[in-house]
Amino acid sequence: MNSKVISTAALALFAVACLCIDSPAQDARTLVKAGFDYMRGKSSFSMVDMTIHRPDWERKMTFEAWTKGLKNSIFRIVAPAKDKDNGTLKKGKEMWTYNPKVNRVIKLPPSMMSQAWMGSDFSNNDLSKTDSLIDDYTHTITGTRTHDGKKVYLIKSIPKPGAPVVWGMQKLKIREDHVFLAQEFYDEDFKLVKVMTTLQIQMLGGKMFPKVWRMQKAEATDEYTELNYKKLSFKENLRDNLFTISNLKNPRR
Repeated sequence: MNSKVISTAALALFAVACLCIDSPAQDARTLVKAGFDYMRGKSSFSMVDMTIHRPDWERKMTFEAWTKGLKNSIFRIVAPAKDKDNGTLKKGKEMWTYNPKVNRVIKLPPSMMSQAWMGSDFSNNDLSKTDSLIDDYTHTITGTRTHDGKKVYLIKSIPKPGAPVVWGMQKLKIREDHVFLAQEFYDEDFKLVKVMTTLQIQMLGGKMFPKVWRMQKAEATDEYTELNYKKLSFKENLRDNLFTISNLKNPRR
């Protein structure tokens, strides 16, 4: 066999080896993005009951949410009356909140995306299902499990160098039908901070969807926040003027 043939064969083997090394990361990212696309759809509307539970008190509220793609979302509280019309708008990496009592819109810095929404255990990022997890992390499949007869992928997500993120690591469980089962959040020392799990999966909006979500602090078993979806519909499109500061202040249904 001449040297040219050997060189060509070696190059082919090297290319295959590179593909084999790279494909798990590519597959993991594809799974994460598919999960986000599935959960949000092209556009969506939902009505959600939120329960914030603490050892000595419990608070409930209901909010409506509209999403479009992976970057735009708007949340508005409809109950209780004292919190009605408090809202949050996210467009791309920018976010604003509105307080009707003082009739004031406040633009939040990017660092506030990781802060608690309305005193709950869910951050602004968690609720809006931001695409930061897709783009700012490197994803690796670490194993598989089975849930209700379906394969579940275990994925470890590590921030890319210089990425503007809070978490030092996240771990995901995503079912083969794209349903998120769990999301674990770790600090920079890889210590578990909080865990989001889905407690009920049923038909909502025409597809299997987690009806009840729980976000729980790792070291506080009696502190958590639950989301219970009362309504959910997926739409082909929502008009752009829903996702404006004007609509945040003066809702147009």
